[in-house]
Amino acid sequence: MSEPTIKAAGIINVRFGEGVTVVQPANVYGCTIGDGTFVGPFTEIQKDVAIGKRCRVQSHTFICELVTIGDDCFVGHGVMFVNDRFAAGGPARGRKELWQPTTIGDRVSIGSNATIMPVRIASGTVIGAGAVVTKDIDLAGVYAGNPARRIKELPT
Repeated sequence: MSEPTIKAAGIINVRFGEGVTVVQPANVYGCTIGDGTFVGPFTEIQKDVAIGKRCRVQSHTFICELVTIGDDCFVGHGVMFVNDRFAAGGPARGRKELWQPTTIGDRVSIGSNATIMPVRIASGTVIGAGAVVTKDIDLAGVYAGNPARRIKELPT
């Protein structure tokens, strides 16, 4: 029986703005995190992710490569971002050309346990807890369900 390769979680090669807080343990690498942002424990933020200013990323959240999050956003506990739509009938298995980006506007709130597929979400949108966002959201409002649908307008 052979020994496994063990890699420690940590904070590696991150560009931090002023006043950022990261609660350990966290696995955060190769990304950019803006001024005044908070990152909770048991969170993974992968390379090529950009998180704006004054955001809050709660515990147990996974933010994969190719995600951009605007300013003043809230990402609840256990939110999962996905960059692979299984376009080839299964996992891309290292074929990054099959991955797609996600762009989150400013002032977006994403409830706990939501799943965000590769999409664009308009500024000022609220995503309900447990929602599964499978399509672009171009019109701000409250979205919930699986798949997520607009259930309420928000005052402008």
